Order: sequence, then C-alpha cells, then structure tokens
Amino acid sequence: MTQPEKPGNSTALVIGGGIIGLACANGLQRRGIATTLFDPSSPVRSASWGNAGHIAVEQVEPLAAPGALASLPRRLFCRGGAASFPLRDIGAWLPFGWRLLRASGPRGFAAGKLALSSLLSAALPAWRRLTSSTGSERFLVEDGHYIVWESERGARAGRAHWRNADIGVAKLHDLTRQEAGLIASLISRAPADGMRFVGTARVRDPGLLHEALSRAFVASGGLIRNEGIRELQVTGSRASALTSLREALTADHIVMSAGVGSAGLLRPLGYEVPIIAERGYHLQSAASEWPDIAPVVFEERSMIVSRFETGLRAASFVEFSRESSPPDPRKWQRLRSHVAALRLPMTSPPSEWMGVRPTLPDYLPALGRSTRADNLIFAFGHQHLGLTLAAVTGEIVSSLVLNEAATVDLAPFALERFG
Repeated sequence: MTQPEKPGNSTALVIGGGIIGLACANGLQRRGIATTLFDPSSPVRSASWGNAGHIAVEQVEPLAAPGALASLPRRLFCRGGAASFPLRDIGAWLPFGWRLLRASGPRGFAAGKLALSSLLSAALPAWRRLTSSTGSERFLVEDGHYIVWESERGARAGRAHWRNADIGVAKLHDLTRQEAGLIASLISRAPADGMRFVGTARVRDPGLLHEALSRAFVASGGLIRNEGIRELQVTGSRASALTSLREALTADHIVMSAGVGSAGLLRPLGYEVPIIAERGYHLQSAASEWPDIAPVVFEERSMIVSRFETGLRAASFVEFSRESSPPDPRKWQRLRSHVAALRLPMTSPPSEWMGVRPTLPDYLPALGRSTRADNLIFAFGHQHLGLTLAAVTGEIVSSLVLNEAATVDLAPFALERFG
C-alpha cells in the first residue's frame, strides 16, 4: 500500500458509497484532499455488491445501438430473454425508452462507442493502480472470461456477433481442449461451442473488495458517515449539502456519485436527469464445488456464473423499473431453472438478491464538472460498467479536483448533453 500525500487545506464530500464513490473517495484522500464519504445504505443492497465481478473492458459498444434495438423482441423476458419492462413501471421506462431510441442512431452510436472506448482502454490499468495503492492487489485477477453456447444455432449466431463486434483492448480465441473439457465437467452436458476472452479481468469478491477499499480509505484518513444527503443547495456559484439530519455542510469539492438517487438531489439545481433503475438479479450459494476460474457466460441463457470467495453466483436480467418497485420473484425462479438445468454445483440453498444499475439513455456515464456550481463534480450513471469503470472514474475525478489535464475527452459525458 502506498502512502497518501500529505493533506492540504482542501476538503471534499463524496455522495454515494458504491464502488464508484468509494474509488473517488480513495483517490481524493490519497491525493491529499480531506474527504468525507456519505452513504446511508447497506453495501449488500447495491449493484456494487451484487454484480458478477466482471471487469468488462470488451463492452465498448453502448447498448444504445441500432442492433440492440433490432434484437430486443427476442431478448424479452416473456420469450426467455433478460430484458424486462414491467407494466407497472411504464411511466419510468417509456420516456427513458424514447430517449434511448433517439440516442441509438448511427451517429449517436458511433460517438458513444468512441467515448466509451476511451474510458474502457484505461480501465484495467487504473484498477492495477487502485488495488496497488490500497493494498488490495489480491482481489484483481486478470484471467479473462469464457462465453459458451449450448446449441449449434446459438454458437453460429454468437460467433457471428462477436466476430463483427468491436471489443476494444480485449482479444478472443477458441477454447482449448483443456478449457472445453473443464467447462464440460462442471455442467450437465458439454456445450456445443465456446470462446475465451483475453484481456478482461475479474475481482475475487465484490463485497470483500468493497470492504478492503473502505478500510484503506479510513486508514488513509478518510471519514465514512453512514447517513444520506437530503438536498443540495447553490449559493452564488457554490454548492453545499444538507444531511438527512439537517446538518448544513460546505466543502471545496462535492462529488455526486449517488447512482439513481443523483437525479432527485440534482433536480433543485435545475437538472432533469433521465436516469432509470436498470435492475439485475442473482442467486448465490455459500458453498460450491465450482473451481476458482474465470467467469462463464451462458449466452443463450443471458446468465453469467462467477466463483467468489463467498460462494457461487449466477446473475442475469435487465429490468427497466423504478428503484422502489418490489422485486419480481419470477426472475429468481428463472435463475433457479437455469441452475437446475445446468446442474450447477450450488451445494447450499442459494440466497436471492436484486439491485439497481443507474443507467442514462445513451449508456454513457455523467462525468465532469457542473456548469451550475463550480465545486460540483458528476460521477454517476455507469450502467453495467460500474465495477469496470470505478478506478478510472476515481482518477478522472481526482484530476478534475486538482485541476490537472484530463486523460480523456470529457465532453461526451457532460450531464448538460440532456438539456
């Protein structure tokens, strides 16, 4: 673990304690900014805890894409797919869907891919630096991931897709005989085909990594307050915060990384943030005979299986909803049927989880300075790539605070793009 720089006179508040906020807080504190992190929720409620542990540097093509929209009907939950649009939440997903449609044209897609590529190419080097500086290197494993197909038809379609897809800095190769044999030995029958991504990575356990980064932040002098921010206020060109206990706080820098909750906090400042709660589900067994290997994506089932230190996790679903809506038990039942069909070795009764990915219509995060308060910085809306982009986001936020040259063009990520 490297020693943090000596604290200066600058202060920062980070609003939101998910993996994005935690990476930002660690970066600021270690650069000499006295930082307080505000997070009222339990870590196990967030997607930072419940994700698949996959550092997905291959996902450079935003889901706001003509091809993604064209394939949506066959990807719907009612047809066995992962995408779900609950009728009860039509008031949330219909306006979002209209904006998504507008962002998915050829020009928008090309611009989005270029912007996302700039972040993803820097994501894994940033993770190496963050884990090294916080003494958490053991959590980062650079062994890629597998993708398998159970039918010849699925394999043909999957191979055609990935041959034509831009996967950034990652590479693909056919499974070796040993790799194919290993995966076949773990499930009910050998898959029809499969490939391995090289250049992607994983974390050994998202929850344990979160705990390690929290400890490192506190050890470097940072402060974690388990309470929320009630509202932001702007006086002149400066933002201040009011806690849930109505304590008024000022700081030289305020970082907004509260996920879906960022929209409500920014509304009094005149921002109408078109963010949606894109919800995912998982099952996890605390005991399993699954070995410590790279994640395996069962593409025809839209499911990823990851071995963590705390157990075996099967994750899926893209449910466009409201954050407060109750979970859909059918999603867990679908996962149970996949687990049973594959005979995944979940040797203890699995626990159920549902959490929220904060997603903006063009599938790019909000990242950069506010034009309405010069001490306010945005770092939210990372959709499926929160874990992947956490470390590089933390570095970008530190650079903004210290007035250093940005390593990527932040113009495509400006919140003002939504008007």
